[in-house]
Amino acid sequence: MKLYRTPIAAAVALVITSVTATSQAQTAPASAPAAGENTLQSVTVTGIRASRESSLNAKRNADSLVEVVTAEDVGKMPDKNVADAIQRVPGVNIASSAGGEGGFSENDRVSIRGTSPSLTQTLINGHAVSTGDWFVLNLFGTTVGRSASYSLLPSELVGKIVVNKSATADLPEGGVAGAVNIQTRRPMDFKKGFTGEASLGAAYTSLAGKTDPQLSGLMAWNNDQKTMGVMLQVFDQRQHLRRDGSEVLGYYAIDKSKFAAGSTTLINGTAAPTANLNGVLAPSLIGSGLFEQERHRQGGALEIQFKPTKDVTLGLSGFYSHVDDKNMNTNFMASPKWLLQEGIAPLSATVSADGKTLLAAVFPETGKTNSIINDSGIRPGAQQESQYLNLDGKWMVNDRLTLTGQIGKTRGVGQSEEFASEVGNVGGAGAVPLALSYSMNGLGRAPTVGFTSAAGADFKDYRNQFWNWNFGARVKVPDDETYGTLDGEWTSDGGTLESIKFGARFTDHTRTNGNWISSGPNWANGNIGTTLPASSGGKYPSNFGSAFGAPFSGQFRLTYNDVANWATVSTQANPSSTATFNYDPVQRHEWSNDFDVSEKTNAMYAMANLSGDKWRANAGVRVVQTKGKYSTLRNPTSQDPASAIDSTSLFGPFVKEFTERTYTDVLPSANLSYKLTPDVVLRAAAAKTMARPDYTALSSTTSLNDQLNTGNSGNPLLNPVRSTNLDFAVEYYFAPRSVVSFGVFYQDFGSFVDYKVTPSTHFSDLHKQMETYNITKPINVAAKNKGFEIGYQQPLFGNFGVNANYTYADGQVAGGGEMSGNSKNTYNLEGYYENDRLSARVAYSFRSSFYGSYDRGVKMHMDDAATVAASINYKWSENLTISLDGLNLNNPTLKYYGDNKEQPRAFYSNGRQFYLSARMKF
Repeated sequence: MKLYRTPIAAAVALVITSVTATSQAQTAPASAPAAGENTLQSVTVTGIRASRESSLNAKRNADSLVEVVTAEDVGKMPDKNVADAIQRVPGVNIASSAGGEGGFSENDRVSIRGTSPSLTQTLINGHAVSTGDWFVLNLFGTTVGRSASYSLLPSELVGKIVVNKSATADLPEGGVAGAVNIQTRRPMDFKKGFTGEASLGAAYTSLAGKTDPQLSGLMAWNNDQKTMGVMLQVFDQRQHLRRDGSEVLGYYAIDKSKFAAGSTTLINGTAAPTANLNGVLAPSLIGSGLFEQERHRQGGALEIQFKPTKDVTLGLSGFYSHVDDKNMNTNFMASPKWLLQEGIAPLSATVSADGKTLLAAVFPETGKTNSIINDSGIRPGAQQESQYLNLDGKWMVNDRLTLTGQIGKTRGVGQSEEFASEVGNVGGAGAVPLALSYSMNGLGRAPTVGFTSAAGADFKDYRNQFWNWNFGARVKVPDDETYGTLDGEWTSDGGTLESIKFGARFTDHTRTNGNWISSGPNWANGNIGTTLPASSGGKYPSNFGSAFGAPFSGQFRLTYNDVANWATVSTQANPSSTATFNYDPVQRHEWSNDFDVSEKTNAMYAMANLSGDKWRANAGVRVVQTKGKYSTLRNPTSQDPASAIDSTSLFGPFVKEFTERTYTDVLPSANLSYKLTPDVVLRAAAAKTMARPDYTALSSTTSLNDQLNTGNSGNPLLNPVRSTNLDFAVEYYFAPRSVVSFGVFYQDFGSFVDYKVTPSTHFSDLHKQMETYNITKPINVAAKNKGFEIGYQQPLFGNFGVNANYTYADGQVAGGGEMSGNSKNTYNLEGYYENDRLSARVAYSFRSSFYGSYDRGVKMHMDDAATVAASINYKWSENLTISLDGLNLNNPTLKYYGDNKEQPRAFYSNGRQFYLSARMKF
């Protein structure tokens, strides 16, 4: 066992020893609440101004660096989306995906100070919460991580959100950059004996053109003695979504050996050997992706509180949220890579000034390989869920000692099931010769694509498409954690030492994708090569891609029912000679996508709360041991015994092994707040923090993409992300509900997780031969992140008010490389108006470009993005409020690029979303 000692540990020990030795005859103020303790005292906050005041009071009185967001009323957060509400405070970034699925309208990932969402710990009432993802690319690969999906948590359940930007010893480890503690309401927070609230509403999305119901309700009861309370919250919310996209699915390094000897191409206007294009990156596939989804989120929360004596409080809470994410994705694609791989030399080509990218090309007419590929896939089994059951207790042993504890279990599940048809202009049944041309347009608009045919063939016609492949995946990824905590606080009877906190925590966590099944064609069907979905004559919407300039328009599309009626399944247990898919769980087990991770942690901490005439502080240390067990699935060798080899999969034999690791971290921390004047607070903090790497980064199995010749591999020997953090801040509370703040931060990562791409040879199931793949693998590197934050909030004249903040973050890995998730510039500007009946607010948010991760062997950056949101609330009576919320009112196009902006990766438009609701109290 190795202990990691730092200068901060020595400094913290010195602070505790020297300060506690000094006694001052002074009455100690109330100590800060435990990380897991819900601090809401009563449901009295109503309206924008009251919400701001409550949040600022919590921030001002905290010992550490925090930001607070408070609900404006029962069931009403400042934003319709929980992640959107959090981004309004300094230092917080949000994203619309975990990294794999591209940009959607709802933001569901949160990160702090320009770091990856996996480095931000998310808690509910101080305890862990497991979530799941519905999209297949978030269920495997190198970035299946520790970040929580906020889309599973309706904002109606939230009472307060505390963003911890500096660490304390009593805060669970796992958030290198910080932690978000979502506090739900509890029955004894309500003053009345009975409280009821219901919200009836509708959601409308402009691109989908659909209106769907949104329902939620709350009932809370307390007895007269305030010794028993029960609260029930329920929700049932539907929404239709549509996302228009133009996608460039990876880049292919041109191989000169593919071309005939002596072939020439007009390169940048000059005739030259085609071989001069060797190593230049050409787009693999250029597509028009139409994504359509029906989401149905339903669930609820139940909480029971009981005070058997005046000194003991017990609470039992349960939460369940399930989202059906049924969807269809259609992608009509041009395939420069497949032409180049077949040695089709372009007639003309435009290469970027740096010589790295093939910006434009004109190919000759050919029927040798596909110029067009069209994927039509339905995912009827896409789902996600989150649940927990938690028992907590508080015992005031005497007037000096208080014990608190939690024990519980949380489970998240993400799953997907897909049936997809792939057709092209060339297949086993025939070929339609076409001439492809394309031109990249940077990020100004989507790529331009053209097809011509000497015979006048219509490439948009489904009748000119031929069978290529049937594919899909069925997977279920459960994420389970059992946890327990026991905390104590001993309060002194005066002096500098205010109290001593101590405690212990254990967790037992598992995550596995189980048995990954990749379906393929059912070869028992003798007509499989001509069995295509019957088209009902559908076409892409007439306004498809109008926000960014789609590469294609007016082309055919299959409907959901077209594919569903065609997709039939054969297995060894239930064979069929007419089915279109082989979905046998044994034969089609694609073991290279499997992973199993289990971790057990044990932590202990001690922390002193200190105070003086104008200052407050805490200093402590947390020690945590991690025991991990990480799977490796590999090809067998001659040294493996026959009993260890599984040969049942059509993807080849494999051996499953595990790597076990144990390591211990010592995490000291110290926070100081000093009241320079009654309205000016100075803050300083220092801490060592850690977060464990993403789950699939720790599993060393290699997964492959046969269409693009890319793959991902993990690394079970990765060290945790470890950082030494320093913070300094000043806050000036110059008027009621007003503040100006400035802070600087510095994070020194002794170990960070980055990715590198290396070529290696693997068997292609699609082409039935050994091929070279670009494999993305995580590695440990050093990194630094530094920056500053500015915040301003103030009510203005005539019931108006303003809230603004700006964050600068400069993160780099050793050698000057980019840090994943790092946006250099983030700012928010919000204006509001409120009187006794009417309140309204408009918010503008901006996040500059950032590097997300590797996708299909190429870096994935998101370009600058800005959004506008607004809400209007009208208080019809004391018991009825009408609300209208709008998201993405500026109709943003989310843009992604590769190594540079001459390599576009995707353009996405989701349209605008509107929510109309009536909130009733009774």
